[in-house]
Amino acid sequence: MGYRAILFEANKHIATITVNRPQKLNALNIETIKELHHALKKANENKKTKVIILTGSGDKAFVAGADISEFADFNEKQGKQLAAQGQELLFNFIENLSKPVIAAVNGFALGGGLELAMACHFRVASDNAKMGLPEVSLGVIPGYGGTQRLPQLIGKGRAMELILTAGMIDAKQALAYGLVNHVTTQEELLPFCEKIADKIANNSPVAIGTAIKAINAGFKAGVNGYAVEIDLFGKSFETDDFAEGTSAFLEKRKADFSGD
Repeated sequence: MGYRAILFEANKHIATITVNRPQKLNALNIETIKELHHALKKANENKKTKVIILTGSGDKAFVAGADISEFADFNEKQGKQLAAQGQELLFNFIENLSKPVIAAVNGFALGGGLELAMACHFRVASDNAKMGLPEVSLGVIPGYGGTQRLPQLIGKGRAMELILTAGMIDAKQALAYGLVNHVTTQEELLPFCEKIADKIANNSPVAIGTAIKAINAGFKAGVNGYAVEIDLFGKSFETDDFAEGTSAFLEKRKADFSGD
């Protein structure tokens, strides 16, 4: 399918998906959320793709928020539907993908933009990045998982302060908080993410998908993450990747997880 609001590029084992609405600072609207869903689904289903990098076009913004003009006159029912559909189609969808999604935060990541970055498996920021959830300044709260994921990542107290003040933090502060894993220059951002992707691509894609599932289980209410880990650990022993990985180790050679 063709995309109007995003760019999709597949190169060897990396799929790079770019939100491409620079005139709107890459703000998310309903159409962009749908296009991102389809692009991520396509990348996840491509056997050659091992890692997905998600970023924004231009040098000002990753995603500067949601497109407020789209929902300014919504009622309660429409608001609930907006949040529920968005979470299912994109934010929860990313979190539960079997392939790692790295957010390359190349500027402003505010509101829905920060929620998008937080749904990714981890984040790398350029040194000009600014992050925050300013929703309360508009009389609303984060609706795409922000009130849940931000405390998970930086702790309840810091998340409370950031959300209730509607404030912004810079890349250095985000690194200190653990909101991002690394900070680079703008020029180095994508090459740095690609280097991490290359390291990931050397490993078993089956085990990586399983590890993501196990890690996520520990953050779900009513789920015993340890029990999930035990179950998934056991199932790993029945996979071709386990047979290849252990054989390669014992034979002192590099494992080939291509499945060919």
